[in-house]
Amino acid sequence: QVQLVESGGGLVQPGGSLRLSCLASGFTFTIYDMSWYRQAPGKERELVAIITSRRGTNYVDSVRGRFTISRDNAKNTVYLQMSSLKPEDTAVYYCNARIGVVTSPYNYWGQGTQVTVSS
Repeated sequence: QVQLVESGGGLVQPGGSLRLSCLASGFTFTIYDMSWYRQAPGKERELVAIITSRRGTNYVDSVRGRFTISRDNAKNTVYLQMSSLKPEDTAVYYCNARIGVVTSPYNYWGQGTQVTVSS
């Protein structure tokens, strides 16, 4: 019933831009904090950006100033605008929806979308 569907990934050259989208369904989107995580091969999954139900945002230091997270509650969609992309941004990007702490039962994940930054 709960679904998070990511889209917008692909191959881009260093310095380029991509916009990821995550379409949510099956829950009350407006009261959830929404996040983007990423995981590169051989590396730990890391939180990239978060936008809370109150529209507060935060970013991992490595993307701050280059990435922007936003949400459109009318469309049940969260976005990640990525600019000035670097090869080290290459990863599978996952959408997450959560209320409260990470151990909350209200915690959902998408399947992920691949972002590859290469010349």
